[in-house]
Amino acid sequence: MAALATPDDRKTIYRDIQHQILSCNRCQLSTTRKHAVPGEGRLDSNVLFVGEGPGEQEDLRGLPFIGAAGKLLDQLISSLGRTRPEVYITNLVKCRPPGNRDPLPEEIDACHPYLIAQIGLICPRVICTLGRHALHALINPTWSISSVHGRAVQKDGIFFFPTFHPAAALYHPASKEDLIKDFLRLKTLLQQEKPPWI
Repeated sequence: MAALATPDDRKTIYRDIQHQILSCNRCQLSTTRKHAVPGEGRLDSNVLFVGEGPGEQEDLRGLPFIGAAGKLLDQLISSLGRTRPEVYITNLVKCRPPGNRDPLPEEIDACHPYLIAQIGLICPRVICTLGRHALHALINPTWSISSVHGRAVQKDGIFFFPTFHPAAALYHPASKEDLIKDFLRLKTLLQQEKPPWI
């Protein structure tokens, strides 16, 4: 997808997407949320991170990945030589599922047009999917995250890079080790035209 003509075009479309998300009532999550969480970051970032959905802290403040998992994601982004404002971070669903349950298929479907609009606006070179839900929705619904994490896949002119969700690493030390290794590969992917493992 071609980049938009001017930074002003990006900002205008970005504000429109944000407004649509903040006022959305396409699914039942709109009835239980405190705040919708559209996402945040640099609109011309070459990497886009897609998680599952907002948690309690995100719902309270309307910002993505600001709880414990967000602190770990910030550290991982730092390992890329980037800061949070230099990347774009969002989720499959923009409202918190009650009790942090898994998002339902119809909730993911309701939010999908927003995510596609964000991808089209940002035109990232790499989309890093965090966890199985993002892997299944954006890459392949039959793949297991434990089997494909850390391996880049090219699709529609974009590299997709699946890895574990940072929240999983908070409870499983082995997943944290895998995340750190995966982010080293992601750094290589962002630096090279075609990484050696593809």
